[in-house]
Amino acid sequence: MAHKKLFYPEGEIVMKKTNWLAGCVCLGMSAAACASSPPPAPAEPEPEAPIEEAPLTPAAETPAEAPPPPITLSVPIDAKSKSKLKGRATFSEVEGGVMVKIEVEGVTAGDHGAHVHQIGDCSSADGKSAGDHFNPMTHDHALPKTEMRHLGDLGNLTVGKDGKGSLEITITGANLKSGDANSFDGRAIVIHAKKDDGGQPSGNAGDRIGCGVIAKAP
Repeated sequence: MAHKKLFYPEGEIVMKKTNWLAGCVCLGMSAAACASSPPPAPAEPEPEAPIEEAPLTPAAETPAEAPPPPITLSVPIDAKSKSKLKGRATFSEVEGGVMVKIEVEGVTAGDHGAHVHQIGDCSSADGKSAGDHFNPMTHDHALPKTEMRHLGDLGNLTVGKDGKGSLEITITGANLKSGDANSFDGRAIVIHAKKDDGGQPSGNAGDRIGCGVIAKAP
């Protein structure tokens, strides 16, 4: 059996070669493009949920020191100059000064001068060991209605027919602090036989019939 020879037109052969080469070029360009393209970026991690911080516990505040309680001194008043006086005075620190309360008995009816004296000494029989009126600002003597006076000028206490009397007065500017120039601590309370008339140098109040030392308990 004889073989038939196949014949293709020259143009058809060229066309087929051209198509084959074009396919190869396209495949090559695709491979190059794939080789040169950067790798895909890694996926961004999901943001972490914020950590909630526990609320800070405020530090305990150191409590402020409480102010010292106001000072109160109770002073017995002893008889002097052969009197029959019995009494007691109370000195209490208050806002801006010292409140003085005096109670006596066994005293003749009428007004009797009362003063804080300079020295806390009632050892003498006539009470003169207590010295002069307490006068740290060196003012003239006067009654309590006068602002410029001895700091120890308390005025008069009134005694009734029963021999009992009392006085209550607040002395502005005084205190009971140890060592303070205006302190009644370490002074003496003195009751006089007569009325303080406000005259100079100390009120003309006569003898000292009662005396007590103003002092804190040892």
